[in-house]
This record gives sequence, structure tokens and C-alpha cells, in this order.
Amino acid sequence: MRLRNVKNAKEKLVSSTYFVEKPIEWKGKWYSYFKNRDKILAKQLTDDMKIHIEIGCGKGQFLIEMAKKYPDIYFIGIEKYESVLVRAIEKVENEKLENIAFICFDALALDKVFDHEIDTIYLNFSDPWPKNRHEKRRLTSPLFLNIYENLFQYEKTIIQKTDNILLFAYSLEQFSKAGYILEKISLDSANTDIENVETEYEQKFKKLGYKINYAQVIKK
Repeated sequence: MRLRNVKNAKEKLVSSTYFVEKPIEWKGKWYSYFKNRDKILAKQLTDDMKIHIEIGCGKGQFLIEMAKKYPDIYFIGIEKYESVLVRAIEKVENEKLENIAFICFDALALDKVFDHEIDTIYLNFSDPWPKNRHEKRRLTSPLFLNIYENLFQYEKTIIQKTDNILLFAYSLEQFSKAGYILEKISLDSANTDIENVETEYEQKFKKLGYKINYAQVIKK
């Protein structure tokens, strides 16, 4: 996929209250970040508040809809490319949500951003990196699963959606090897009772007749 450059993307990101310019400074303190950003919401803080992250959030549709649907959960979108993330920022500016934030960061270094604070990780339509020599780049490779270990707070939950059956099969194998329980698995999530918020890609693929593979895995 050709990445389109967006003029002044960095400036647009930095000017938004939804963008965290220096996420490393909040490592181990993400609850404080949300608490400090909105004093009214802070009064509603409870021990049950959880933090969910989406790695490769793209233009943000999925995470924004999740934040609207679940106001009692904090959501953080992670995207490597500024020109993509700026589109998510543009969308969220019109929503006036207080339980969502975005960072521009490489997933390989997420252990510099989070320290046992995350409850759930979403991996939606990640790049399959089909060639064997690129295996380590897959977000469900042993390399990444090892990085995720230090992000989670208690029980570890990963939710994956993909149209790529080979990546899906690979991921299920890696999840199992890493000690995850395959809790919910579907080769056609549209024809199940699995609660779902669709991404931009998912809507596109479904119109083309593609079946969406879904996995929810848990490790205690």
C-alpha cells in the first residue's frame, strides 16, 4: 500500500489534545495521564478502569467507535506513520471523547511506553508479511509476543482480526506456543454472535466477499 504524505502532519498532531507527543514520559503513569487530562472524568475513576491499546490503529475508526461504546475503558491508538495517524486525529476531534488518546510509535519499542498497565491488545488487519524472511515483523511473531508480556497488567488478552488465513493460522500457532488459551475463534466472524466493531478495512473486505478471521486469546 502506497503511503500518502500529508503536509504538516506533525504540526497537526502536536496541536491536538488527543495526541501524546512524548509517550515515553508516561510509562507506568497512563492512569495519571487520563486523570490529569480531564478532571471531571477523574472523579469517575475506579479500580475497574482498564486500558486497551490498538497496535496499528490506522485512521482510527475502530478505536473511536470503541471509545464511544465503552466510556468506562481507556483506549490508546498506536500508529507508526504520522501521515496515517493525522487522519485519526481529525476524526476524533469532532467526537469530544475523553477516554481515548493516540501516539505515533514503533511497536518494537512499546516496552518503553507501557509498564504492566494494559488489559487488552487489538491487532486489526495487521500487515501479514508473507515472506519467511519477514516473519519477525509480524505482530504475532514470538518477538512481538515477548514484548507484549511486559505491557500487560494482569490477565493478558489479545484480539486479532484479519482477512489473511495464512497469517491467522500462523498467529494461532504462535499464541498456543506462548501459552495463550484460544478462547474465541472464528473463520467467519460476520456469521457468529461475536460482538464486533468494524474497522475501515473490515467494511471494505466484507463488501468484496472476504471472510474475516477472528481470535480472542487469553493468558493468565
